[in-house]
Amino acid sequence: MCGAELSALPEGVQRVARFLVERSHAHSPLMLDDAARTAQQAADGLGVALGQIAKSIIFKRKPDEAAVLVITSGDRRVDEKAVQALTCADGQRLGRADADFVKARTGFSIGGVAPVAHAGPVLALIDISLFRFDEVWAAAGHPHAVFRLSPGELEALTGAPVVDVAAAEASQGPGAATSGASPAALLADRARSVQLSAPDAVVPSPCLSVCRIDAARGVCEGCFRTLDEIARWGGSGPQAQRAVWAKIASRIDALAN
Repeated sequence: MCGAELSALPEGVQRVARFLVERSHAHSPLMLDDAARTAQQAADGLGVALGQIAKSIIFKRKPDEAAVLVITSGDRRVDEKAVQALTCADGQRLGRADADFVKARTGFSIGGVAPVAHAGPVLALIDISLFRFDEVWAAAGHPHAVFRLSPGELEALTGAPVVDVAAAEASQGPGAATSGASPAALLADRARSVQLSAPDAVVPSPCLSVCRIDAARGVCEGCFRTLDEIARWGGSGPQAQRAVWAKIASRIDALAN
């Protein structure tokens, strides 16, 4: 995207575009003819499944007023209690953020909140439901702006952990997973997605923010990795990480049989 094209965009979209360029992301923001303030409007405008819209929901943590961002599929509702359990210490609670809080903390207005390029610090979580899809679309800083990426790229760009914080699905659109699917089943779906992805694709972390080792099996109850695999993950390359994903799939299969 050239300087002239960038300067013609709304300020929030410019901020997202610069963020993506700096990280060599392949897809620039796209301006839609019609507003996409809701996930359904975005899906209709793009001609994709509702679940492929990576919607951003902001909560306000009390009493420290930290901004908590949950990025989830457009066909999912967020379980606020699950988010609270992951992000709040004793005595802290979550509440929905109003428009002024969202604008002040993210720099974006409701209906155009991007998962990246925020005005200030934001505690972000990615719901695992997005990993049902090879390609998703997120807001790009304006109600008319979106950008394309894979769930793995979303994880890499935000640095946010992948967690299971979706309530029962809101609809049964194309690609929808079975309501109430277990974390193990969703992790198995992610493993298959990794195995089918391009060799140069970003390899997502298996972490689900559940860090308890099952003594009998010797693996984490959340991500099905051994302690050694967890310790080595950050310093290993894509080939080694894909090999770990293959082991995770085998362990989940063994558990089911």
